[in-house]
Amino acid sequence: MIKGLYEAHLPVSNLQKSIEFYQNLDLEIAYQSKKVVFFWIEKGKSWLGLWETDKVNTPYHPSLRHVAFQIDRDDMNNIKNWLEEKGIAIRPAFGFSGEEQPLVLNNNPQAHAAIYFEDLDGNSLEFISPLRLDFEEAFEKMTLEEWNRTQE
Repeated sequence: MIKGLYEAHLPVSNLQKSIEFYQNLDLEIAYQSKKVVFFWIEKGKSWLGLWETDKVNTPYHPSLRHVAFQIDRDDMNNIKNWLEEKGIAIRPAFGFSGEEQPLVLNNNPQAHAAIYFEDLDGNSLEFISPLRLDFEEAFEKMTLEEWNRTQE
């Protein structure tokens, strides 16, 4: 029945500046009005809504104000450079500095590579890519570089 996630929403303080930030991530506007804009994540399949509102002052928590964008595994190897070229800083996550990312999350029986950053309002953004699914193997969180060495 469920085919995927169609939309997610984030609060922003300045819609126009946020539009520029998300366009810098190569997202295309799907719809825009005075206080809201929707960007296609995957055209016709999923989008992200940004709402100009004072709710942007709601304190961050992983259950609020967080969106993870899936990217291809091959793109994960170069994503840090791509973000840096766009002037976007990588934020520490799970005890890993920006320099140590992308990191590998040990969500057994899954493993994912991920890198974390924020938009202009401190909304938590993540690029994530599955590395393996449904395979039980205990390991500690590590850098993607370390993971790649263990897979050779």
